[in-house]
Amino acid sequence: MKVIVIGCTHSGTFAIMNTKALYKDAEVTVYERNNNISFLSCGIALDVAKVIPDPKKLFYSSPQALAELGVNTKMEHDVQSVDFASKTIKVKDLKTKEVFEDSYDKLIITLGSWPIVPKFEGGDLKNILLCKNYNHAQEIIKDAKGSKNIVVIGAGYIGVELAEAFEMLGKKTVLVDAEPRIMNKYLDKTYTDIAEDAFRKHGVKIATGEKVSKFEGKNGKVTTVVTDKGKYKADLVVLCIGFRPNTDLVKGQIDMLPNGAIIIDEYMQTSQEDVFAAGDCCVVSYNPAGDKRYIPLATNAVRMGTLVAKNLVKPTMKYMGTQGTSGIKIYKHNIASTGLTEQMAKATTNFDVASVTITDNDRPEFMPSYQKVTITLVYDKTSRKVLGGQIISDKDLTQYMNTLSVVIQNNMTVEELAMVDFFFQPHYNKPYNLLNAVAAAAL
Repeated sequence: MKVIVIGCTHSGTFAIMNTKALYKDAEVTVYERNNNISFLSCGIALDVAKVIPDPKKLFYSSPQALAELGVNTKMEHDVQSVDFASKTIKVKDLKTKEVFEDSYDKLIITLGSWPIVPKFEGGDLKNILLCKNYNHAQEIIKDAKGSKNIVVIGAGYIGVELAEAFEMLGKKTVLVDAEPRIMNKYLDKTYTDIAEDAFRKHGVKIATGEKVSKFEGKNGKVTTVVTDKGKYKADLVVLCIGFRPNTDLVKGQIDMLPNGAIIIDEYMQTSQEDVFAAGDCCVVSYNPAGDKRYIPLATNAVRMGTLVAKNLVKPTMKYMGTQGTSGIKIYKHNIASTGLTEQMAKATTNFDVASVTITDNDRPEFMPSYQKVTITLVYDKTSRKVLGGQIISDKDLTQYMNTLSVVIQNNMTVEELAMVDFFFQPHYNKPYNLLNAVAAAAL
């Protein structure tokens, strides 16, 4: 069996490793544009802030490691076209410029995502950078050293983490987003208010509800970010506006959503025979809403890449979907979420949505110390099903959202969650678990 993999970040790496583990005799070839694989971009801010000493540890595999598995590892090779009818691809060696063809029995498309880059006036000025891969990270670190004023555009997880990292380095930092709140897609207002307040206390300017109109510069280098509401000095600008599926290669040849996300079935198969796809280039089954959505997360990609290998020869293991569970640390605040926020549920579903929020201490007050924690439960008033949740505390209690993810996965109701069995031990929690308590508040 001849297997070709196009792209090698998270889903591609896991698809390859599992394919070689399951099918010892498979001939596996991977084509990757970059000279590295498996970079954890979620660690870029940690690298920028010098939290981690060695950025190379953000790679969990390497071309050499794949080659040792017997994989034909083709770095710095660009796949230029795919002919599904003849099961062939055309490839360009970016170093030698040679163009050649290869053929497959099974094709795995793991093209990943790419930053959204709107066409701004002045967008070609120097020191306007993207934030996605290892090379971007090194460029950001290099340019940040000589910069006093840094503007981060986009207040999703990557943007807010970078803003914190720049502030920790002593930079005058501005965080711009067109939405009214930071992390608007992931958290309701109760939680973003706390995060925004933490940024302001540390001197970061929060410029939400502002749309970038253009960049101004001098001698070919950016000096100012202009929005519809103000101007901000900038020696360095980092674009973190969001991501899109990187699927132009197969556009018009395979079923996709309008945004370019490849449509797959529950066994990771595309609309083309013997062609599989996984990771940030694909749609996911979003369990809380019961629909298909584009949710580019490394956790999704790893599971999907693993499933491709499991189903490569015959349908074997179904994709269970996702709750979009995620977490972030903003200064001392540990924040996590899973499923739908109340705002997102009202905007994108027909559910009769409600939510309940409680604030409690994480363990009994007779203990020497305890921490305040706020937790929210989002649910459907008609079906009583749990749809989502969020948590914040100065103590790391984020694992509660992993538990709640399983609750949503299994279609549990508020009543069931209120009475489900959890352990009690004064060192860790209260007799009535936080998840029990927040569900009971919705009864």
